[in-house]
Amino acid sequence: MSITPEGTFRRALAGITTKSNIQMSYLKFAYWVPNVSGGLVVSKLPQKTGWDFKANKRYAQIAEQVGFEYALLQTRFIASYGAENQLEAASLGSALAAVTEKINLISAVHPGLWHPAVYAKILSTIDNISDGRAAVNVVSGWFKGEFTAFGEHWLEHDERYRRSEEFIEVLKSLWTKEQTTYRGDFYQISDAPSKPKPANNNSIPVFQGGNSKAARKMAAKVSDWYFMNGNTNSGIQEQIEDVKKLAEKERREVKFALNGFVIVRDTEQEAIDQLEEIVSEANEDAVNDFRDAVQQAGASSKEGEGMWADSSFDDLVQYNDGFKTGLIGTAEQVANRIIELKQLGVVLILTGFLNYDEELEAFGKKVIPLVREKEEELKRKGVAA
Repeated sequence: MSITPEGTFRRALAGITTKSNIQMSYLKFAYWVPNVSGGLVVSKLPQKTGWDFKANKRYAQIAEQVGFEYALLQTRFIASYGAENQLEAASLGSALAAVTEKINLISAVHPGLWHPAVYAKILSTIDNISDGRAAVNVVSGWFKGEFTAFGEHWLEHDERYRRSEEFIEVLKSLWTKEQTTYRGDFYQISDAPSKPKPANNNSIPVFQGGNSKAARKMAAKVSDWYFMNGNTNSGIQEQIEDVKKLAEKERREVKFALNGFVIVRDTEQEAIDQLEEIVSEANEDAVNDFRDAVQQAGASSKEGEGMWADSSFDDLVQYNDGFKTGLIGTAEQVANRIIELKQLGVVLILTGFLNYDEELEAFGKKVIPLVREKEEELKRKGVAA
């Protein structure tokens, strides 16, 4: 079975008429920061991936050297899918800001566990430490136990997204206005200042995930980036087209990022064999517990189409459906697949790896340069990819 067809890039060039002065933006690359233990797959297979500060300092410094522009720090407070130890995202983001120079640090946050005014201050602090490299991923939350264990009220699916929308509105107001007064269903702010503002007088980029109608409407109204779980071409395209239409009604633009788990090997068969080994060694109890939690959360949206609502057991071994994206094969095949995703409208690829000690750097040295070469070739051919 061919996961990433050899002909993808050649098809992109077929029948193209060269245009002058073609404008092209270059695809951006991010990686999942492994700030929780257990790696990026729920498998008993050994993973050469550290979770502590020492390891993550090394990964961040390598990543910015080999072409990654963003790092996404996960947010977890209680063990799930085998993640027994968790470093808090913003705290680690602040530490990494002090030991890096270029990479943008996206701290994930759960509204309901943080007050937006407090978190606005935290992010502005990171932004000042890093000279403008802070970003935030507002995660509406699927893990009920993480809220109830801390004594927080658990909201149903669409209500969580309404709360997240208010959370973002408060963040942006505090970053851009001298004083903020806000009257929402979840947050009440009265003449609140917040200084210092983000570095360079810029607002901080806001990412969010989701798949449901509630998530898409929220992205169209308040978010700058829309993160998608791994998916098929048709699933990716449908989400992008829908969110774009919703954003146009709000007179806004939203950019699109996609999760993908990367397995690059010398041959396609070696990559497929590695995938099969990861799945065959899956931690069944952990995957099933994760599936029960996330599919209840996804199915609880009004239309029953939230994230993970139709994910199989094998999909959930990588807990953001990363296998579905198809970044599995040789470096050439994976680069071709990334170009195909870019032509669907994806602007940023979020990568995860089995062995961070080896594969993060290898991806930057082998795959990113190939993608850049292919982007340049498309530009010469007049394709605004």
